[in-house]
Amino acid sequence: MQATANRVRVLDLRAQLTAALGTKGGGSSDFDLNPDVVLPADRKLRPAGVLVAISTAAGAPRVILTKRSSALKHHPGQIAFAGGKQDAADTSVTDAALREAWEEIGLPRHLPQIVGALPIHETVTGFTVTPVVALIDQPFDIVAEAGEVAEVFSVPLSHLCDLSNYQIQSRRWRGIRRHYFAVPYGPYYIWGATARMLHGLAERMQG
Repeated sequence: MQATANRVRVLDLRAQLTAALGTKGGGSSDFDLNPDVVLPADRKLRPAGVLVAISTAAGAPRVILTKRSSALKHHPGQIAFAGGKQDAADTSVTDAALREAWEEIGLPRHLPQIVGALPIHETVTGFTVTPVVALIDQPFDIVAEAGEVAEVFSVPLSHLCDLSNYQIQSRRWRGIRRHYFAVPYGPYYIWGATARMLHGLAERMQG
């Protein structure tokens, strides 16, 4: 009975996600809350993919996230999805997200069940990021990539899909005040591009 109930919950979640991802709407960017930013027309953007991995293996769905190493040159200590830029050997941004998830957290490539993707998110660092949404219904041994990932943790999907948990905060960046989304959870300060993409998912799930 319990196994059957779990399967029904997963099927319901898949249906909700499929409907949410099918909602019309444009992409997002690190500049959404900063309309005064003027982007150069000749900027070069590189494709990347991140995995919005939703685990149902332990009951209530949880989103798997990483805390980047504080020793990294770019975005040290920040919260992020597993993922990265699309390499020449990757067949797609989804392939890049799955490869990076294997490298960064030890997630076997065959486990994620791809549901779809959120619209592209443009970052201040020059990437067009595709957030690939996937369900994971089996446990796996998490292995954080040495030197890259300081910690792997998860957050209840219910927390991330509650728009009241999101805040708009700001800080000075290169001498100019910039605003951004944040969705704190316990000791974890989730902000910037990761929070913006999660906010996009929350809008679609509640819409």
